[in-house]
Amino acid sequence: MVTAVNLRAYWRFLIVIRQFLPLIVAYTRDRRKYVIFGGTRSADAETQTARAEILLESLLTLGPTFIKLGQLLSTRPDVLPTEYIEVLSSLQDDVPPAPWAESKVVIEDELGPVDEIYDNFDREPISGASLGQVYTAEYNGDPVAVKIRRPGIEALVEADLRVVRWSLPIVRRFIGQGRAFSLENLADEFAKTIRQEMDYDRERQILQQIRSNFMSVEDIRIPEAVESRSGSRVLTMEYLPGTKINNIEELDETGLNRTKLAETLQEVYLQMIIGDGVFHADPHPGNLAVAETGKIIFYDFGMSGTVDPFIQDKIIEFYVAVANQDIDGILDALIEMGTLSPEADREVMGNIMQLAIADARGEDIEQYRVQQIVDQVESTIYEFPLRLPRNLALVLRVATVVEGVCVTLDPDFDFISVATEYIESEGYYEETARKLISDAGTQTQDTARALVEVPPKLNGVLDRIERDNLSVDVRLQDDNSVIDRLARRIVYGLFVAVGALSTAILYAFDQSSVIPAAVAAVLTLPVIIALYRSFRSKRGVQAKPQFTRQSMRERRGREWDTRSWCCACMIWRYVRCKITTVILSIYVVEY
Repeated sequence: MVTAVNLRAYWRFLIVIRQFLPLIVAYTRDRRKYVIFGGTRSADAETQTARAEILLESLLTLGPTFIKLGQLLSTRPDVLPTEYIEVLSSLQDDVPPAPWAESKVVIEDELGPVDEIYDNFDREPISGASLGQVYTAEYNGDPVAVKIRRPGIEALVEADLRVVRWSLPIVRRFIGQGRAFSLENLADEFAKTIRQEMDYDRERQILQQIRSNFMSVEDIRIPEAVESRSGSRVLTMEYLPGTKINNIEELDETGLNRTKLAETLQEVYLQMIIGDGVFHADPHPGNLAVAETGKIIFYDFGMSGTVDPFIQDKIIEFYVAVANQDIDGILDALIEMGTLSPEADREVMGNIMQLAIADARGEDIEQYRVQQIVDQVESTIYEFPLRLPRNLALVLRVATVVEGVCVTLDPDFDFISVATEYIESEGYYEETARKLISDAGTQTQDTARALVEVPPKLNGVLDRIERDNLSVDVRLQDDNSVIDRLARRIVYGLFVAVGALSTAILYAFDQSSVIPAAVAAVLTLPVIIALYRSFRSKRGVQAKPQFTRQSMRERRGREWDTRSWCCACMIWRYVRCKITTVILSIYVVEY
């Protein structure tokens, strides 16, 4: 079995390389115009979009695993530029279903003969996805939905996961260190997520847990699992039909209040994330429907996540700070969650937050104000300050997709007011205040303890200095290979000097024949080129930031049109959990 998977993985690896080779070549030429020599070339937004569409077609061609990978990439603006995010966001997990004969084998291997375990079974699936497909049936006289893992998908996924892992060293050679780190995390996250999504026993347990958490909530419906007719590859659950949540025309015909639906949806996810700590992580319109009674129906709990108490507390502090327009509080919460670097320019980030909050509240923002902030971002160079910790990846996915659904339901939906009302109603304001008081007390105790403990320790250090008995252990950290590049230049310089001297001596002592001198000169020439290129490199000998203001100047020639302003407006989306998207729309990433 392992050998078969490896052989399949080798073959798939060749197919993947062939699919992505044009994009790799194009990106290489962007970094080095003539691949070996020459400067860089810029890729405008239209070129980026065209390449993103090529990537989309490649993912669709490669099949189920890469469709899932594309969906995950569409929620990771720390890995792909904005143009790619916009194109991949349209990627739908909708593929032709497998033949009934193959699906029947899965059911019977897992549970037994189909006609014996169900009263009636419709052989035509009602939906087909990359990893599974859903049929309708009857069990004990009640309609049920039967979700079946796609036949043979396990071997394909395992082979493709090997391909993804093998491809990482190649991809890392073409991207910066910051993105390489994010890509490594994404690969680990993707492997874990897709394996969990294929485990229907886990999905049933998550479904039951979330259903029990919302038993008292009347505005939503979560199907009940039929445990006796479920297994690791088959999941039978209550069948709850409804209107797709993005079918605006049909919702309007039924007279439902779309603003109320959007408010309910956001409140449900706020409870899942900051209240319960376990959440449905795939809320795209295909997994959300509305019953005739106006209740929101949730489908497909294969992709789910958990939030630890520390992150829950920080998300609450973040929302409280947003509601109070406390810019310092917002930045502190982002730093403590690990999404913002402590070394970030707080003044610049504070101005971005103020602009984002003003936009979210519907305030009029002058064009010059946006340009002023962009100029301020360009005016200094510092490391790209926004990060995407692994434990927040699914939270960001949920925030992104739920936001899109809410805006579809109500274009004027006010996220801040809904979140503020929810936090107030759940008593999180008082809880946060108590926590702040408790933290202040702890800090006071630590300060008092330090006042007592520090003087004796300092006195001991001074005594050791006076006795000449103090040793200092210095460790030099060179993550950006600065010393390595300096050493390389010194070596290149020595070789050039020796080569030039040898050429001169050979020519001076034997002017009747220039061949020895010419050979020495030719041998020295590659070293001269290498030395020249080391000084021409943009990285120089300084620490290499992941993203800098310098990269933004590539957009100087672009017009700040309506589309660019929309990108600026998107800053607020990250302030609620997707701020990375907007910053990457301001910073041009070399793709």
